[in-house]
Amino acid sequence: MNRLPQGWVRTALGALGNYWNGRAFKKSEWRPEGQGRQIIRIQDLTGSHQSPNYFDGMADERNIARKGDILVSWAATLGVFEWPGPEAVVNQHIFKVESFIDRRFHRYLIDSVLDDLRRRSHGTGMVHVTRNVFDETPVLLPPLAEQERIVAAIEEQGSRLDQAELLLDQAEHKVVLMRQAILFDAVTGDWPVKSLADVAEVRLGRQRSPKNHHGEHMKPYLRAANVTWAGLKLNDVKQMNFLPDEAVTFRLANGDVLVSEASGSPGEVGKPAIWRGEISDCCFQNTLVRVRPLGALPEWLHLVLYNAARSGRLGEAAPGVGIHHIGAARLAAWPIPVPPIDEQHRLVAEVERELALLESLTTAINHAVTRSGHLRRSILERAFSGQLVPQYSGDEPAFELLARIASDHRKTAKPRRRQRA
Repeated sequence: MNRLPQGWVRTALGALGNYWNGRAFKKSEWRPEGQGRQIIRIQDLTGSHQSPNYFDGMADERNIARKGDILVSWAATLGVFEWPGPEAVVNQHIFKVESFIDRRFHRYLIDSVLDDLRRRSHGTGMVHVTRNVFDETPVLLPPLAEQERIVAAIEEQGSRLDQAELLLDQAEHKVVLMRQAILFDAVTGDWPVKSLADVAEVRLGRQRSPKNHHGEHMKPYLRAANVTWAGLKLNDVKQMNFLPDEAVTFRLANGDVLVSEASGSPGEVGKPAIWRGEISDCCFQNTLVRVRPLGALPEWLHLVLYNAARSGRLGEAAPGVGIHHIGAARLAAWPIPVPPIDEQHRLVAEVERELALLESLTTAINHAVTRSGHLRRSILERAFSGQLVPQYSGDEPAFELLARIASDHRKTAKPRRRQRA
């Protein structure tokens, strides 16, 4: 914006507050819960860790965060947060913000420049924003009275978006429940139940070995990474050497159902996908089990196994520590309802139609969630370019606020040094 809104001024983040970096706590200073105050780490702000550490020593006032304080993580994960309490101590790589302007406006202002700060971050392993870059980041500052109006408008619009996103979350949950009900109803009936081995040939894939990375008979092969809930993902297909007799044993045929044999998560065990001959002369590895239909439709077997995997029952039957394996033998013994072939055709077609409708709903929900995120960014962009609320000539101009800040809040001012725990 070339022309500033009435009463606004160009400045930088560093002029609008003090940003106190947290303390570098030693591991020897950590204490169990109940002993002292919590140490605020980046993972405690982002919610990626549920086991906080505590500190029972003396802390500098600059490193003490209380309810409502603004905290900025400037390393690893860049973000701005409002500390919900209780009183805690701030770890390194986090700024505690001492604001010279409207505190809530200050938080939104930092949030509005996060993308710019990310682009100017440094490092490869642990990216970070240098203090100079942070302090010198340019911003536009409105009058103090307008800051309050902007905050009220942002929070009013944000509240509406929060409510809309809550409804979208509820709708997404209902879609999940409807999908589960469709799958369960489709495979539940008064039909004979047989083991999978009775209606299909069940075989574990060929083990991968360094000696087979090269050879005269290199062939493409599928592995667990190629099987997803949405079907096969074939943009990364590896190759290894299969001798002619091995190729006969492990070659895939149109209509084979491939089942993920193992996963670090029980909920991912047993994901199935149908092979339709997408790649010529393709084999499979031992992270997959091939189910070759003999007495049932491949689509029906896929439907039954998909339901068993999605419901978590295959994962519950897969033992393991760290990695859970269903194994070919356990999968071969899995109970399979076997209706007549014409009934299998009808049920598969009905499920595909209903799931396609749910997929359309899911797509619409995802689009709405994305649009909500865009609207949030748009609100901030309008807020910090003077387009969200009106300007009033009676407001004290922002340059007068900056002048008062310069005289009243020197960065060299000494804070209260210590507070006993």
